[in-house]
Amino acid sequence: MTSWLQKKCTASLLLVSIVLALVSSNLAEKRCASPLVSTCGECLSRGPECAWCFQKTFLDGAYISERCDSVDQLLLKGCGEEFIENPRVKVEVNTTLSSSQVAPSDISIQLRPGSEASFIVEVKQLERYPVDLYYLVDISASMQNYLDSLKTVGVTLSHRMKDHSSDFRVGFGSFVDKPVSPYIDVHPSTIANPCSDYEVQCRPAHGFIHVLPVTENMTDFMHVIQEQRISGNMDAPEGGLDAMLQAAVCQKEIGWRPEAKHLLMVMTDQPSHLALDSKLAGIVVPNDGKCHLVDNAYSQSTKMEHPTIGQLAEKLLGNNIYTIFAVDQMQYMWYEDLVDLLPGTYLGKMLSKNSNLTNLVVDAYKKLLSDVEVEVGVEDSESDRFWVDVTPLCPNGSIPTKNGKCSNVQPKQTVFFNITVGMRSCPVQGLREGQEVVVVVKPVGFNESVTVRVRQACDCSCGEAGPCHEEPEPSACVPVPEASPGTERSLMDSCREEAGGPVCSSRGACVCGACVCDQSNLGTIYGKFCEKDDFSCPYVGGLVCGGHGQCVSGECVCRPGWIGENCGCPLSTESCLSADGLVCSGLGKCVCGQCVCEDHRHSGAFCEKCPTCSSSCQSHWSCVACHLSKGFGQDDTQQCNKSCSSLVSYVDDITELVRGKYCLYHSRDQCFFRFHMEVASHGPQLHISRHAECVSGQHNFKTFLSVFLLTLVLGLGILTVIRLLLWNRSWMWSGKDSEQFDDNNKNHSYAPTTNEKTITYRRDCLPELPMEMHVHVPKMPLNDIWP
Repeated sequence: MTSWLQKKCTASLLLVSIVLALVSSNLAEKRCASPLVSTCGECLSRGPECAWCFQKTFLDGAYISERCDSVDQLLLKGCGEEFIENPRVKVEVNTTLSSSQVAPSDISIQLRPGSEASFIVEVKQLERYPVDLYYLVDISASMQNYLDSLKTVGVTLSHRMKDHSSDFRVGFGSFVDKPVSPYIDVHPSTIANPCSDYEVQCRPAHGFIHVLPVTENMTDFMHVIQEQRISGNMDAPEGGLDAMLQAAVCQKEIGWRPEAKHLLMVMTDQPSHLALDSKLAGIVVPNDGKCHLVDNAYSQSTKMEHPTIGQLAEKLLGNNIYTIFAVDQMQYMWYEDLVDLLPGTYLGKMLSKNSNLTNLVVDAYKKLLSDVEVEVGVEDSESDRFWVDVTPLCPNGSIPTKNGKCSNVQPKQTVFFNITVGMRSCPVQGLREGQEVVVVVKPVGFNESVTVRVRQACDCSCGEAGPCHEEPEPSACVPVPEASPGTERSLMDSCREEAGGPVCSSRGACVCGACVCDQSNLGTIYGKFCEKDDFSCPYVGGLVCGGHGQCVSGECVCRPGWIGENCGCPLSTESCLSADGLVCSGLGKCVCGQCVCEDHRHSGAFCEKCPTCSSSCQSHWSCVACHLSKGFGQDDTQQCNKSCSSLVSYVDDITELVRGKYCLYHSRDQCFFRFHMEVASHGPQLHISRHAECVSGQHNFKTFLSVFLLTLVLGLGILTVIRLLLWNRSWMWSGKDSEQFDDNNKNHSYAPTTNEKTITYRRDCLPELPMEMHVHVPKMPLNDIWP
């Protein structure tokens, strides 16, 4: 009967397992198979059970989303196992690095979205650590009794700690509060002595003063304690958090030793101000968490806020500091809430009448060493994408607590922590080359830690379309085998246009040794290294690079025959040839297919126009004059050649050379020289005729006199002819008038002196005038003259 029941139970369990596996497989298939998936990276991000098939002949004609599915389904669909992209979780331990308390010290893991990886960290408690104890004492007036008790502790504590430490050292610092209103009385009479109203000499209030670095000389410590005097302030809370942070981060000034256990003992009888309390004093600058000791005094007390609890916890943990709070029993409950927020913290009560400080320090030290816990930190920018779980495995005799630590651990015992790191998603902006996320596992109070480097499998090694190694048959694409670091570097180098340059021109991703270019709304990015595009270069006539080149790395690469930033300039000078076959008439240069005249006075398509130019002949007169003054000897004319821009030669008959187009130079001795300027392929050439035409001064005067007399005679003759013509015309008019008077039988010698003409104005036009009005208009005699 029992056997039958066992078989039945076993069969039921097997059936349940099969059902659960089927349900899980069905959920995985639904999560992976989605029409929204179009790339291998999108497929991997849907879950750790999703895989991608990059076989080129896989399901020809089907939607690309069919390539994403579970491994089992892809195999059933016909995808070869070697063509399935399915990155797995990996955990690699670096065994080359060793440590005495925490192991291992360096771990590398590979995660993909939705996956997790677990590893074990060992923490071993050693025996008789070196110990650095730093007293941080509130010296406000109410702490007088506790300060007196501390003066008797030094030697006794040193002897007691020899049983627990191989090397014990102590230091001292004091604090009160921020020395600003409303925390202190800012009346001039009380700033220097806050206790002046009580006729007691007190120290001025201060945020934190570092008095004595940690030392093994107990005599120096006792001497410092004897010299301490109380101070005073107005409100109850003190500036303890400010002083704690400075004591933690000013490691060099305090004298913390790297190999020692660091104990920070805070003695106070009041609670502490928190971060936002500083705004009461008008202090709004957040605490930067850095050391600001100037002459052993905290210099930013009146300028920066108190640190936050989280900021203080980070600095205490990062600097391997255990904190011991020795507080007045009236404030014990306030600090009970605080110690839960600070790692590696012990809380004890101070007794005013009999000193229990020695026992408090020893008990706190033993308790802190017996509690073993770890803190796991992820980069702030990546904390939302990762999660961490810590499970302690305590040794025999120790007790696991709700805070994830082991209590009552004895020296030489080892505590194991099972740490699981999970990845929720990939970066939104995509992975940068070599990007890793660093997770730090740090045992509280230990100066050793574990560095966990997380590689994120967010991209496929050879899963995208195209960039993969092809077999001789184009039907399949073989993935790159498991790559060593050297192989990975060579693949990345194949995506660089030049050694050390950006991968894929910083405009794409290197996948399996080939660039997959980014998509841009501005246009298309293409090229082997994503170096080309059709939008980032100058446009000419609506075309990139004027249609005469390609846009490469933001610059136009012109086709043969074209130059310029936008490939808009032809190399040919054909468009600049003038009618005489010269480039720009020999007066300019051909730039980008157009003439640029060397002289600003010239213009025109071929520099042929010069409306403001003086005669082109005149521009060469100085050169001709120089040569004529030196004669035609070769030695004397060398000096002129240096000042002339053209080469000078002499010819006998210049008219045949220039076909009648020549210039004249008029010398001082009344001679004329013919010359001609020619632009040849080897440079400008000035031709000067050897023969001159000269006239003497007397002959020149006779010629001038003859011309003058001839002109005068011709002028007088013309005036005489004009006068005769006018007289003849006047006589003809006089004869016609005589004939008219004869026909009318009037005396030719008589001309009437007056004449009358009647002008009638109609009344209907001008009603104010009479019916008729006669106006007599006298006429002047013909011979009268106007006055």
